[in-house]
Amino acid sequence: MPVKSYDPKEVVVTIGGVPMQGFADGTFVTINRISDAFTSVAGADGEIARAKSNDKRGELTLTLMQTSLSNDVLSGIAVIDENTNGGVVPVIVKDLSGTTTYFSGTGWIRKVPDSEFGKEISNREWVLELADMDVFVGGVLV
Repeated sequence: MPVKSYDPKEVVVTIGGVPMQGFADGTFVTINRISDAFTSVAGADGEIARAKSNDKRGELTLTLMQTSLSNDVLSGIAVIDENTNGGVVPVIVKDLSGTTTYFSGTGWIRKVPDSEFGKEISNREWVLELADMDVFVGGVLV
């Protein structure tokens, strides 16, 4: 059985066509669907029924070091969106060492990060909402 390796350097995040860089140590990408794919109910006699949700919205939290130039890119997108409503951009998260891919053609910055300044380098946590996220959660290639 071959040994499989995951490399965090192979996780590529592209926002508005610009590859992000300067990720924080530890967890630097968290991405999820906002709604469950299905909800279900049970009747009094035990019959189960389910309803499909067509809500494909997602949430991406990207954690960057305060020194990352990607903060400038994301700040620019946020300013454009606040001033002109023109900050809706495509978003891709892809693990190149595997098959996991998240894609949305319609994403925007929902929350700019809080900032702190001190003796040590801190992180900036950006929250984006993705309106139409396609998801494929796969494994790691050999």
